[in-house]
Amino acid sequence: MDVAWWPTIICGWPGPMNVELTSDQQAFVQKAIESGRFRRAEEAIEEALALWEKRERRRVEILAMLDEADASFARDERIPITEQSVTVLVDEAKQRLRRRIEIERSATSR
Repeated sequence: MDVAWWPTIICGWPGPMNVELTSDQQAFVQKAIESGRFRRAEEAIEEALALWEKRERRRVEILAMLDEADASFARDERIPITEQSVTVLVDEAKQRLRRRIEIERSATSR
């Protein structure tokens, strides 16, 4: 399966790019098309790239947060850890996880 898509979205190249999928990838895309998840292979590739781009943005955010944490530690800035602050942190993490699960569920049910 030779999938052509417009890479100007990601890399600014003028014109289509042809990508050769492995047989397993072809079968995966074909199964998604047959199930009605996508109408065309290009849609599957576009979604895969969008998810990859989102993951990469998040990775960059996490690395920036780690850099800031390292810099804060180097400046000897400390945050006191109490039972209450841990409870708040856990509650915030649970809320973020629930939102993420809900977003992923709604994305897969399209």
